[in-house]
Amino acid sequence: MRYTRRDIGKIALAAGTASRLMAAKPDSVFGGVQIGTITYSFRALPGSAGQVLQYCLDCGISAIELMSNVAESYAGAPAQGGRGGPGGAGGAPGAQGRGRGPGGGRREMTPEQRAAMEKDQAEMKAFRLSVPMGKYKAFRKMYNDAGVSIYAFKLPPTLSMSDQEYDYIWNVAETLGANHITMELPTDDELLHRVGEYAQKRKLRIAFHTHGQGGESGFERALAASPFTAINFDVGHFYGVNGQSPVPVMVKYHDRIASLHLKDRKGPKSAGDNPGPGGGGPNMPWGQGETPLKEVLLTMKKNKYKFPGSIEYEYNTPEGSDVVTEVKKCVQYCKDVLG
Repeated sequence: MRYTRRDIGKIALAAGTASRLMAAKPDSVFGGVQIGTITYSFRALPGSAGQVLQYCLDCGISAIELMSNVAESYAGAPAQGGRGGPGGAGGAPGAQGRGRGPGGGRREMTPEQRAAMEKDQAEMKAFRLSVPMGKYKAFRKMYNDAGVSIYAFKLPPTLSMSDQEYDYIWNVAETLGANHITMELPTDDELLHRVGEYAQKRKLRIAFHTHGQGGESGFERALAASPFTAINFDVGHFYGVNGQSPVPVMVKYHDRIASLHLKDRKGPKSAGDNPGPGGGGPNMPWGQGETPLKEVLLTMKKNKYKFPGSIEYEYNTPEGSDVVTEVKKCVQYCKDVLG
């Protein structure tokens, strides 16, 4: 077979592109410890599935905890009022934006706002009960082909959701390849037991994220609900609110920890008039706070823990920098510590 110069040029270009793609695949396993990020870290940036994937690649991150709105937007979810970036704190894209006062506290919704919220919820439920899982298979393939795996999926189940919506949450998590679902630690025992029982039915864990409520009594209550309940342990929140090292707690519960959230905070004595999440000390650039992050990481390495550590970027972006640059610094911090 004879090739023209144009054919040879096309072949060379394709080979070069494939080579660059292979070389570009990230690897954020350092010293045997998987470092990832929750996509909430990129909440201030445009948040399409492709954009979030590129942020991960730019930061050299090879595994993530995926917030639901990144995946659901890709799958064709209806736009919701107050829609934010790829992170968000809730399950539906942008649903967290309503009913907030000027200081961030709850305020009573007007009848119009309540009607709009109920319309959003009905539209989202209809989407969730009809969208084919093929959409999420394609999402997973796009990320996996680029070298990024999905170990956790955050779409919090609620008491008001139907059993079919619970099916949807676990079906999406399984389709994406996640080994656990994350949500905030419930204060309602009825919700705690419902999600625990459903996780046991599906044999796919539900892991509870902790803020200031994450003392050991809170852990014991959550873990007693089901063999398939676990902890999404936020070491920064634990230290920031309690002023105690999270390392002994991590060691004690290591077999029931599904993943960590990594951040650096000062302790509660530093809160002053501007307390951080949960009432504790403020979030800080890594290495400038008081959270024993180095000890946390080295303990994970020494004990060969298999659960990942998720960077959760929450400190203020320094002037002249940007979110991706700061997350890169967090990745490099972990690499430097773990070797």
